[in-house]
Amino acid sequence: MYIDTSNSGISGDMFLAALLGLVPKPEKYVDEFLKIKDYLDGVKDFQVKLKQVNRDGILINHLDIKIKENKHHRTSDTLQKALRKYLEEHDFSSKASRYAISVLETLITAERTVHGDIEGTIHLHELSSIDTLLDIIGATRILDVLGVFNGDITIACSQLPVGGGNVKTAHGILPVPAPATLNILKNSNIPISFGPINEELVTPTGASLLINLNPITEINGFQINNISCSTGKKKFESFPNILRLIIGTLKKEDLASNSLIELKNYEEEITVLETDVDDVTGEILGNLIDILYSKDALDVQVIPTITKKGRPGNLIKVLCRPNNKEKFIKLLFEELGTLGVRFYTIKRACVDRVIEKVNVDINGIQKEVSFKISFIEIKNKKKIINIKPEFEDLKRISDELKMPIKEIEFHIKEKLKSLFNK
Repeated sequence: MYIDTSNSGISGDMFLAALLGLVPKPEKYVDEFLKIKDYLDGVKDFQVKLKQVNRDGILINHLDIKIKENKHHRTSDTLQKALRKYLEEHDFSSKASRYAISVLETLITAERTVHGDIEGTIHLHELSSIDTLLDIIGATRILDVLGVFNGDITIACSQLPVGGGNVKTAHGILPVPAPATLNILKNSNIPISFGPINEELVTPTGASLLINLNPITEINGFQINNISCSTGKKKFESFPNILRLIIGTLKKEDLASNSLIELKNYEEEITVLETDVDDVTGEILGNLIDILYSKDALDVQVIPTITKKGRPGNLIKVLCRPNNKEKFIKLLFEELGTLGVRFYTIKRACVDRVIEKVNVDINGIQKEVSFKISFIEIKNKKKIINIKPEFEDLKRISDELKMPIKEIEFHIKEKLKSLFNK
């Protein structure tokens, strides 16, 4: 899928309108999206229609969205809870759900970086409207239907024109591209260009939807199979404002050169927090670790180090979701009394994992053991990465049967083989 933004930029509603042109019976998906209003309080009226409009003699898709809301803004927590609940209740694949959640987290992180929010309750103003959820949920659904999250489709994009001038927002008059949009684009590999007109051509939602697809930006060529075009609300005299999605088939040599992108759906952004301490007891560090994990830290490490003047100390490293950064920084200040915390956002590849409970025969006695199975799915094929019995189960069985854990591990090796061969 080649996302041609060269004559449009990108917004959430334009991207969704173009995606709907790639699936049969798009109206059934539009009807599905209307249910989003049930997941947010304060929505009096919510109407979405896919129309075709004439732009310079070309019939193209346009989303006609009508919204009446009692709320002028919502918190990031409200939107996150609504999104997660909708995804859970409407049969999205795990990779699609991960993408949708990442898109919203990218938006929230950008807003926090620009406008600040140490308490984790940032008011998203324009981004808090129900149409933000429509853009994210709608695009995710159609991308899932098209097979993007199965690794069946390579995503590529053109250079991105971002516009210029200024735009009126709830925060005041801001330069174009808006600070949040620039913040979203800064860590991507997507080349941008300013202009060619003094209008906002890239919205934060559009930018977030695009960069979380991790598109490649260099492609030799492909055979065209399908095309879908869309436009947004604005019409410009000297700029087409037409977004094009082109579905094509890569040549075999191009597929081989792009093999690394098969794992793109496993990429996600995380934030790393670091601080050095040399005046904290082991008991306080142990308590801190318990607190961090109870607050949904992804990982916590305590690494011995040498600090100023040769003093022995510890490097505390915390991995967390970007939207939880401020919460954990504040916690480190309060629990450690540290004077400063370093932080930076990076990408990681994280495979899928499931827990499977299996009965294992140990000297004629059946015992239930939970196995953590990690795997990746590429082109609808599942590849097992690792299978590991849960240690707490081994410890429980060891206590019950009065056997060493090593001996129990020996008995479950045959069961591990059968799980690997599934």
